[in-house]
Amino acid sequence: MQILTFISNFLAEAAAGTYNEFFKSGMAYIGAAIAVFTGIGAALGEGSVAAKAVEAIGRQPEASGKITITMLIGQAVSETTGLYGFIIALMLLGK
Repeated sequence: MQILTFISNFLAEAAAGTYNEFFKSGMAYIGAAIAVFTGIGAALGEGSVAAKAVEAIGRQPEASGKITITMLIGQAVSETTGLYGFIIALMLLGK
């Protein structure tokens, strides 16, 4: 319960504007670093999709066209997560 109290007090003071501009820019840099970590999840997802597609093509080579299309769609959806994190990081660095 103490950590929740600390977090709520911290957020209340941050919302009230009691911190200076150096603290705010430092928090933006920390937020940008956290946002960039979304690329790790995207990379793991894309690697998993590619591995499963290669296994499926190895089992059924005649279905390679459908498997490849499905793999590319899955990787595109997974990549958007990483791109959103990158865009948010750039927005935070611009503050």
